Amino acid sequence: MSNTPIGAGEGGLKRPERLPINWKSDDYYNQDSLMKELERVYDICHGCRRCFNLCKAFPILFDAIDKGDTGELESVDKKTFWDVVNNCYMCDMCYMTKCPYVPPHPFNLDFPALMLRAKAIKFKKGSVKLRDKLMSNTDFLGKINSLPIISWKFNLLNKIKPFRWLQDKLFGIHKDANVPKYHFNTLRRRFKNNAPSGTSNYKVMLFVTCYGNYNEPDYIDDLIRVYEHNNIEVNLLDNEKCCGMPKLEMGDIESVIEHMNHNVRQLSKAVNENYDIVIPMPSCAFIIKEIWHLLAPNDHQIRKIKENTYDPFEYLMKLHKDNKLKTDFKNPLGKVAYHVPCHLRAQNIGTKTKDVLSLIPDTTVTAVERCSGHDGTYAIKSEYHETAKKICQPLSDQMMKLDSNTCSSDCIMAGKHIEDTMGHEKYFLHPISLLRRSYNI
Repeated sequence: MSNTPIGAGEGGLKRPERLPINWKSDDYYNQDSLMKELERVYDICHGCRRCFNLCKAFPILFDAIDKGDTGELESVDKKTFWDVVNNCYMCDMCYMTKCPYVPPHPFNLDFPALMLRAKAIKFKKGSVKLRDKLMSNTDFLGKINSLPIISWKFNLLNKIKPFRWLQDKLFGIHKDANVPKYHFNTLRRRFKNNAPSGTSNYKVMLFVTCYGNYNEPDYIDDLIRVYEHNNIEVNLLDNEKCCGMPKLEMGDIESVIEHMNHNVRQLSKAVNENYDIVIPMPSCAFIIKEIWHLLAPNDHQIRKIKENTYDPFEYLMKLHKDNKLKTDFKNPLGKVAYHVPCHLRAQNIGTKTKDVLSLIPDTTVTAVERCSGHDGTYAIKSEYHETAKKICQPLSDQMMKLDSNTCSSDCIMAGKHIEDTMGHEKYFLHPISLLRRSYNI
């Protein structure tokens, strides 16, 4: 009789378990040990292949095996092992939706965690481009590029084709990629001038995110106005840092820990003052809710932060369950094609955005759960841009066929990438902006 516990095998009833990331151990950075684990996991993936239609990492692996002399992993060049790593952007969809061998299965397969380990070893060895180091320093880029004159010049230059061509050749930023804009009138500057007053039974501390502050302050402003309309008290952290997701994708775990420790002090103080934490960017919410506790499994403060952190629409549904959400909608939205970002799906909270928008009269929301292939920086880099578009194309085609009035995604970067792949034939708005429009506030 097997010693495997009931429910722990393939098709078992137990929920997947994420094991701590043992990044402090010497073996974690041992490349020989890593290669043995890559061989073990890649061989299991080769025998399964359920993830063939996710990111580019799996087709690279399977194609290399199929084209090899033996049709097995043994004939694959070790360089291909690293090609797989480079094309994994740790969206977590393989772990959350496809893989039958995740813990507590005896195979103990956590593909995204293994990719992180490989990226961490690459980073330790210095095998990371200067471009990637700069792009991951989002706080610095935001502070510099949001300065007066500089923000205007940056946004203007990125509209000039010769400049984009030069940027492509010299720095590896694809000439056709949709690069973020920077705003002098950041969200924090706006909030300082328009800070909400009053108190409420619902108190939210907003983790604005560097992207929301510097690149897309309008939709964060929409979020604040929607919350105020629903009598939610909104405040901002005194001094937040980037959540660390760009550093994580590069394998710079020590910088992730530095950012995490800074933000934990801020967030813990807010939670202890009875604030709920709301994070508008799915990727930022994902790392705070799903990754921090894997890096510091014994930190009770991180556990408490996780328990009190919400997606914006998850929080609105909390109000709705308490019969406190206002439903005084003025404008119907018609048909909405709604993209569910991977890092939102990975939080396992359901489709709360769709649930809230569906409360609006004469509004039909169709959710589409496919990867956009953007991943923050992947679609911007010259060597991956075309691949990102190919990943996005089935999603764009599916959304086009829905014959909707508008398209939407909780991830603005994904939304812009989908829009580009569509050829700008559909108009994208963030769901919270649609909600504000419906409230007519």
